[in-house]
Amino acid sequence: MNGIAIFAGGCFWCTEAVFKRVQGVLKVVPGYLGGTIKNPCYREVAMGVTGHAEAVKIEYDPLVVSYDLLLEIFFATHNPTTLNQQGNDIGTQYRSEIFCTSDEQKKKAREYIKLLEAENIFRNPIVTAISIEQPFYSAEDYHHNYYDNNRFQPYCQVVIHPKLRKLQTMYSQKIKVEY
Repeated sequence: MNGIAIFAGGCFWCTEAVFKRVQGVLKVVPGYLGGTIKNPCYREVAMGVTGHAEAVKIEYDPLVVSYDLLLEIFFATHNPTTLNQQGNDIGTQYRSEIFCTSDEQKKKAREYIKLLEAENIFRNPIVTAISIEQPFYSAEDYHHNYYDNNRFQPYCQVVIHPKLRKLQTMYSQKIKVEY
């Protein structure tokens, strides 16, 4: 049976691009969750009026990649110490949050944050929220595969490309061959 992981780590274009490249990840869907209205649209979420976070829902094969490794990659490829902000993307829609699909995921997320804090991996305290899974709304089609379809746009070059270089450097043995 495949696993599901749901992470909000700022702009979903970045998070999708990172996780699509990890061996064992079968599908990554950008979308919205954690807000107050059903079926929000990008414009509403981007305005910060719905309470939703930009997030990705990851389907993965646990025989190839563990939830633990996905957590590790999540924390390695975004800044979990800035509240409601990733770089120049500011607002609650860009928060750092893990939406757990089970008590086991919640336990692992808490333990991993404790480990990062005990090892002083980050200069500032981690502000990543840990929540239970909530209704997930897939983003509009033009957000899917955004980096792959727009890799030469300035945002992709300046923000996403360095995250992918970091992924390649830190996890080269865990990257899919086609990337």
